[in-house]
Amino acid sequence: MRLTNRNGMLDTPIPIEVPDLASGQTPNTGIIPFAVVNLYAHVENYEGIAVERLQIFPNVITVQNLEMIPLSEFPDAWNKVETFDTPPQNL
Repeated sequence: MRLTNRNGMLDTPIPIEVPDLASGQTPNTGIIPFAVVNLYAHVENYEGIAVERLQIFPNVITVQNLEMIPLSEFPDAWNKVETFDTPPQNL
């Protein structure tokens, strides 16, 4: 678990182990050239967010912008989580 600053940004990136860049350079090897992670965001009085199967590539800084929705807009949805499913890359 990580906490963001007031602007919703992390002070330091989260290191994620990814496949070697060279392993994804050869076609038809069956090697997936990225790591797959799930991201969850929770803020008190806001709808939760889940991003499933987020793809992290080697040598690329991945930034996931999340728009948090205040629960005051949906008072009956106090435990609602908005889920986004990332489709696989066509590589």
